[in-house]
Amino acid sequence: MLNLCVVGAQWGDEGKGKIVDLLTPAFDVAVRYQGGHNAGHTVQIGSSKFVLHLLPSAVLHEGKTCVIGNGVVVDPRALLREIDELRALGITVGSNLHVSASAHVIMPYHSEWEAGSEESRGDRRIGTTCRGIGPCYEDKIGRRGIRVGDLLDPDVFRRLLAENVAEKSRILPALYGREARTIEQYAEEIEACIERIAPYVANVTVLLAKKLREGAAILFEGAQGALLDIDHGTYPFVTSSNSVAGGAATGAGVPPHAVHRVLGVTKAYCTRVGQGPFPTAMGGEMEEAIRERGCEYGASTGRPRRCGWLDLPALRYAAMLNGFHSLALMKLDILSSLDEIKVCTAYKYRDSVLTDFPAETWKLEECEPLYETWKGWNKPIAGCTRFDDLPLEARVFVTRLEDSLLLPCGIISTGSDRDATIVRKGKGLDEWHLPMAAISR
Repeated sequence: MLNLCVVGAQWGDEGKGKIVDLLTPAFDVAVRYQGGHNAGHTVQIGSSKFVLHLLPSAVLHEGKTCVIGNGVVVDPRALLREIDELRALGITVGSNLHVSASAHVIMPYHSEWEAGSEESRGDRRIGTTCRGIGPCYEDKIGRRGIRVGDLLDPDVFRRLLAENVAEKSRILPALYGREARTIEQYAEEIEACIERIAPYVANVTVLLAKKLREGAAILFEGAQGALLDIDHGTYPFVTSSNSVAGGAATGAGVPPHAVHRVLGVTKAYCTRVGQGPFPTAMGGEMEEAIRERGCEYGASTGRPRRCGWLDLPALRYAAMLNGFHSLALMKLDILSSLDEIKVCTAYKYRDSVLTDFPAETWKLEECEPLYETWKGWNKPIAGCTRFDDLPLEARVFVTRLEDSLLLPCGIISTGSDRDATIVRKGKGLDEWHLPMAAISR
């Protein structure tokens, strides 16, 4: 069985949670490979809505092995809250969950550090969630981080904590005018979690190697999106980890050849949370209307998302960067009330026309979108499960998107519910027996 990596093709919030939930029955193992609890994957099952921040979306399915990889940064308090919330809703979280001993721990001082850093940037703030994700990755790269496995030895944990607090007690007041708390105060918050987290801690590299030898099918789940990747996104307005498909191998601890296929997830329009360049931003009444129709508010924070028209240069860049084999097109139903739909096909930059997404963020900030106007369908398609039942204009929209990207569109979402989905045969997903009643040709 082939393994699959699911990657966001825009600035995150594309609907990866629904896609992973849909795909999970065809896989044995699900691995979250980067990011922290700043991510929010929303899954709608009937009248129940689940918002996941750290746990793989596959946790909603019985009998699936769920893994939090070494590339994830883990706040023990947030993880336990999420487990408790799911259990209250009747979802079993137990021996099926494995947390990498090599994953780094978000400490309370990380969020204090990040809040101070954001304030100091003024108008050039990044727009982070201030949950400590970036500073935790900074400590990781600076080789002073505390890892999940370190929590299991009280002496090791206390030694590492003392070293970090000694440093932070100098940095926080000097740079950000904030006083660090004492070692005991920081330790108390984390040590209260250790006993409950300990049963989940595992050598995930060994675990996944065993699963691969046994022929298990693995689903790799990314957070955020390709345009927020620390190396390849709109730096510095990015996340702190490698959200692209290449991050799956390093963030899960598997060889690169274990990732066989990549599925890109994109909305039929664009959204962005936080600061940073966003060429196709709609503005005005249209943006408000799309935001309300699409419920475009952050799953983790509730922040309103900026809404824009579909950006083909950005999508082509994401497809090239990740090597997408197929696309999942989300929220096509949100555009249903429009007679005309704008699609950005290139940018105007000073006196030139760019068809490629620029590597320089300052250049992207100066770009003006060049649009084509595609005919809308102005008919409801919510809940449609067959491609042939879509209005002609909606089918043409999908076909033109495929032609523009030279990619098949294997999944089309027509609503938030699990069953409001079109799965198209012969569009790059035939290796997996997807659990859908209607498969469209």
